[in-house]
Amino acid sequence: MSVSRRRPSILICVLVVSVLGAVVATQRGLPAPPTFVAVHPIAAPATPLPSEAASAAVTRFSFIAYGDTRSSGILGEPGDGDRIHPEHSRLMDLMLASVKERASSTFPIRFVLQSGDAVVRGQDAEGWNVSFSPIIERLTKGANLPYFFSAGNHDVTPMPQGDHGRALGLHNTLTAMSRLIPPEGAPRRLGGYLTYAFGYGNSFFIAFDSNIASDSLQLEWVTDQLERLDRGRYRHVIVFMHHPPFSSGPHGGASADPMPGTGDKAPDQLEPSTVAIRNLYMPLFRKHRVRMLLTGHDHLLDHFVERYTDAGVNYRMDAVVTGGGGAPIYRYVGEPDLRTYTALNAAQNVRVEHLMKPGPTVEDNPLHFLVVQVDGDRLSLEVVGIGPRAYAPYGGRARVTLDDR
Repeated sequence: MSVSRRRPSILICVLVVSVLGAVVATQRGLPAPPTFVAVHPIAAPATPLPSEAASAAVTRFSFIAYGDTRSSGILGEPGDGDRIHPEHSRLMDLMLASVKERASSTFPIRFVLQSGDAVVRGQDAEGWNVSFSPIIERLTKGANLPYFFSAGNHDVTPMPQGDHGRALGLHNTLTAMSRLIPPEGAPRRLGGYLTYAFGYGNSFFIAFDSNIASDSLQLEWVTDQLERLDRGRYRHVIVFMHHPPFSSGPHGGASADPMPGTGDKAPDQLEPSTVAIRNLYMPLFRKHRVRMLLTGHDHLLDHFVERYTDAGVNYRMDAVVTGGGGAPIYRYVGEPDLRTYTALNAAQNVRVEHLMKPGPTVEDNPLHFLVVQVDGDRLSLEVVGIGPRAYAPYGGRARVTLDDR
């Protein structure tokens, strides 16, 4: 299967719209629109990630995963574009310390994954240039560490929703990440999209734009990558995107309050991206034995395990929400209603376990990132949090092994 499609330059479209807007404003005697400000590409590390061929023998390493680094966006409060984000900066301090601490270990940290919402409004260049990119360059330039990003709704979807600015948001996001991800035309990149893949050691990583999870071309490209993948080499397939398939935070769709007069919980109000991921991507991920999903969107830590059977063999797929990168913290709202989902996938005996739940208060859900460890055929993760007390959400532990052996 070959997937390709050429699109006009997003920047050209944006500039044409800007020029036409200025002309129309002048003709009508209105103030001219603001001057176009360019987003600066984030500097790449001096030493890029080794090629897939060069890293083929690697079976032991670690990587960092986190997401949702935007400001609150509340009017009157300092936000993206006004200053370097203080909470994200604090977390970066801890992240860099973890990189240094593990540098000479058996499982050094080789790169960082971010699952989206870098800034509160991706259409605003200052948010990227002032508040976000200088922090990431502490990793790429300062620590010489590769960094990979998946688009969040705040990065590419306009706020408010009525603003038709996805083209500009996507352009800014692609520009910021242009030196960090596979280039246009590369075999591991879908042209015009922030959708790409890379392999390192015995693991393969896919990023896709979950804001457009129902996009047929993107789905075809991800399918093609999985179908052509050498599973003899790549023991783990890990997907990172913004929207989670399951969550017990406010974006999970569950209602905390019963319906009046019934005592029953109100039906879940699922976001379109969640519906598309459950209907289109989860069957694909089961078919190709994807091992882990790393997502954000809800600003907390949440961990589900989907168990299923294929050809008489039992498998698990860990779905982790790690949205504690500096955005306003969320809290547990309620359990997602997965009865319909599991019934529709009963042929594979799908069942979903809520392995770790967020806390009921903001204080229970600190800023954090994950250190995921690859040890041959085994995966584990450790949560590193910021707060007055140690963050140990897995039954009093910060580390958990992601297999059943």
